[in-house]
Amino acid sequence: MKNDHSTSRRKFLRTAATAAIGVPFILESASKAFAALPKEKLRHACIGVGGMGGHDLQNFKSHPNVEIVALCDVDENILQKAAELVPGARLYTDWRELLKKEKNKIDSVNVTVPDHNHFIIAMSAIKAGKHVYCQKPMCHDVAEVRVLTQAAIKAGVITQLGTQIASSIGDRTGVQWIKEGIIGKVKHAYLCSNRSGIAGYRLEGPRPVQGQEVPSGLHWDNWIGTAPMRPYAPSIYHPAIWRAWQDFGTGWSGDIGCHIFDAVWKGLGMTSPISVVAEVQKSWKDSPDRRADTWPQGNHITWMFPGNDRTASKTLPVEWFDGEFYPPEEVRALYPGEKYPEEAAMLIGTEGALLIPHGGTPVLLPESKFKDHKRPDLEERNHYHHFVDACLGGPKTESHFAQTGPMTEAILLGTVAIRVPDTVLEWDAVNMKFPNYPDAEKYLRRTYRKGWQVDGFS
Repeated sequence: MKNDHSTSRRKFLRTAATAAIGVPFILESASKAFAALPKEKLRHACIGVGGMGGHDLQNFKSHPNVEIVALCDVDENILQKAAELVPGARLYTDWRELLKKEKNKIDSVNVTVPDHNHFIIAMSAIKAGKHVYCQKPMCHDVAEVRVLTQAAIKAGVITQLGTQIASSIGDRTGVQWIKEGIIGKVKHAYLCSNRSGIAGYRLEGPRPVQGQEVPSGLHWDNWIGTAPMRPYAPSIYHPAIWRAWQDFGTGWSGDIGCHIFDAVWKGLGMTSPISVVAEVQKSWKDSPDRRADTWPQGNHITWMFPGNDRTASKTLPVEWFDGEFYPPEEVRALYPGEKYPEEAAMLIGTEGALLIPHGGTPVLLPESKFKDHKRPDLEERNHYHHFVDACLGGPKTESHFAQTGPMTEAILLGTVAIRVPDTVLEWDAVNMKFPNYPDAEKYLRRTYRKGWQVDGFS
């Protein structure tokens, strides 16, 4: 991608203002993104086939009307293992080469790579007219999400964020109950991801002073992509620990937040937040080196959202807890089970409460009050297959970018707040600014490494 110096940061923000998150234009225009000409087969390319990418590959492969024609991964060892599952698929170690050579041979791609390269790959695919399934979070930076969302809508392509649980009966039940007002008007929402056994994903740093030789078959320059170059080091970046580093990942809240937020966002019909503030662990806050390089091992983020006809007041507080931060004891005490779910959303309403465990069955509380309330009769749904069906002319996807883009923006504003802890950031969504704290605006987007810029965005 060539560098385009003609678009200044000021011009970019002025242009982005026309795509204000939460305004009717995006949602009304979104329907255009679901028009797909009926086809018998979807010719698909998988970009990133290790780890979660392998899971994505298997799901796409299981759809009877999908033909996986190309695979791409920067690690040749991972690529060769994936190739055994799809004999005859054309293989690439550079996604740019794949898009160039497969331009007229594919209809869609999935982007399952580290967060820092989501935007450049997905944007390039959309510009080429391809349908895009992208793992969460949609992008690394707030500004990237804004541009990618608008590009997808304008291009009229089918999109799906990798929030697989959003298609589950559990989450869809939660969404329906919120919309029906079963627990009355919502007063407060508490989200958490206190998953145990993930210490390896919460590295404290520092990064090694010296790197090591890049393993044979790993195309390190392609892995680094848009991020600043750094020497290869084993066990802390590739294949999975990159989430802990600010250059590559978005921390635990950026990663899992898209899952936990989804049903709440859709059920309440939420729009851009008014403000956001974050509390972080003291050891990280007091270490300049860690604050400049890694994400903290624990966050407590509070957004204030504008209220609507489903909320109890003019504003709605939504709190996020992970690592060493937990929802208040009085909130956890509402759950009658032996242990409060490690990952869940709890909504407090005027007539009761609703707990939506991540990947589990929603619970109306107190149970005695809602024991006779029937669950909706919903069919099982495969998130990947739903995307494929939409690409082939079926109903719109569950997690299309017009819906998940604004949500991802809000979540990533939390990662901005993390870097200026204990500071309430007032958010001007239309102009993408923090009027009361402009210094935080530098965290809305990154400067890409030379040679990896995106036309019209750098």
